[in-house]
Amino acid sequence: MAQTRVLVLESSSYCSIMLVFLVFMAMLHSGLSVGVNWGTQATQQLPPDTVVKMLRDNGFKKLKLFEADERILGALIGTEIEVMLGIPNNMLQMMCEDPGAAASWVDANVTSYSYTGGVHVQYVAVGNEPFLESYNGTYLECTLPALRNIQDALNQAGLGSKVKATIPFNADIYFSPDSNPVPSAGDFRAQLRDRTIEIIQYLFRNNAPFTVNIYPFLSLYSNKYFPFDYAFFDGTSKPVKDGDKQYTNAFDANLDTLFWALFKAGYADMPIIVGEIGWPTDGDINANVQNAERFNQKLLQHVLSGKGTPARKGKIDIYLFSLLDENAKSIAPGGFERHWGIFEFDGKPKYELDLLGLAEDKGLVPAEDVKYMPKRWCVMNRQANDVEDLADSIDYACSRSDCTALGYGSSCNHLRSVEENASYAFNMYYQVNNQNDYSCDFSGLAIVTDDDPSEEGCQFPVMISYGSPLLLHSGLSDTFIRIIEGFVLFFFLLN
Repeated sequence: MAQTRVLVLESSSYCSIMLVFLVFMAMLHSGLSVGVNWGTQATQQLPPDTVVKMLRDNGFKKLKLFEADERILGALIGTEIEVMLGIPNNMLQMMCEDPGAAASWVDANVTSYSYTGGVHVQYVAVGNEPFLESYNGTYLECTLPALRNIQDALNQAGLGSKVKATIPFNADIYFSPDSNPVPSAGDFRAQLRDRTIEIIQYLFRNNAPFTVNIYPFLSLYSNKYFPFDYAFFDGTSKPVKDGDKQYTNAFDANLDTLFWALFKAGYADMPIIVGEIGWPTDGDINANVQNAERFNQKLLQHVLSGKGTPARKGKIDIYLFSLLDENAKSIAPGGFERHWGIFEFDGKPKYELDLLGLAEDKGLVPAEDVKYMPKRWCVMNRQANDVEDLADSIDYACSRSDCTALGYGSSCNHLRSVEENASYAFNMYYQVNNQNDYSCDFSGLAIVTDDDPSEEGCQFPVMISYGSPLLLHSGLSDTFIRIIEGFVLFFFLLN
């Protein structure tokens, strides 16, 4: 009997401990959340209201935008989603040279929405990776003055205490030397160090975070010797040892390299936000659904655990890149640039992803009430006799649409015949041109079909419905209707 009582007590104690643990974990996760980037470089876009509902249905509480779009800001009114609002690089010169332009931008895009029940703008991202080498120093001189002018405008509008200006940097502004490639050897690159520290000083004085974009995928993509498993979070057979610390993934090592660079600059307590991080699903041999799910799910579990990195414990703020695929992005970095979304262009989830990081079987919620164009495709005409211009036609179609799925290692790379490749190219051109009849001809080489030419692993998409650009323009549809009504009334009076 005594033994039974002991077992009951032990069981009761175990249940109590488990209950406390579960409550603690729930409290921990309630204070942590993951943001997401919403880019809009796509030929056909879901309506902003549809995307915002999808964000809310999936529990996203933080959102990063690359520019201020009044349609998107209007859809965010009343949602309480915390927004990082971007200023594109092509506006930096104006913001740098003209404080009045900065004040006008803040008034139109922040102040105008800063009312009870408005839009919760938390940060303004001044530019995006302005120190990239590919810009050849274009933005080096104007980035800090633009940052100052935006923060000054926020301060003057009475918003500076709650809205902070920051700059999303590329991760290669800091490094560890080849002679000692460990995080604790990290520092800012010599040619950028003074300029970067001046920006850090300004951010710190204004209680603003340092924002950085980190992409382990790009490390793998650009270096054939980069250890594959080190890009993920499952552990590696060859961890990086740095004193008493051990690194099993590139993300932690990268973030701690930044921490040490900040430490050496005198800003060890600087808050850090990871403005972009993710994994693409197409356009490269390592860009696929399996790798993206593997990376993003373990990333979420890692950052939402609250454990931090080996050198810096605590929560890690991240914004996933990205929400939706963007088929109009530049592919200069690689074909994968158009395939970073955790959702397809139409709001369909690409894979299972538990956004709470609890490794539970909770999938993403798709967009609702998506309207598609008719189920028809443009394919190569088998009856075409003159195929002399076929290669030029394929090149023309791909250069004006998106054929990245045909690239090496990509989802449609297994299409072997010229006819299949031509059909894919022709269909993409046809779809991005809203299925207009003229876009499926190519001098008789193409024909419209109702039979879906998709194959296993290679989708020939039908795009979402997209009205005339004239009528989609704000207010023009109403104006057009009123003009027609006016003509009807005029002819009625004549008769």
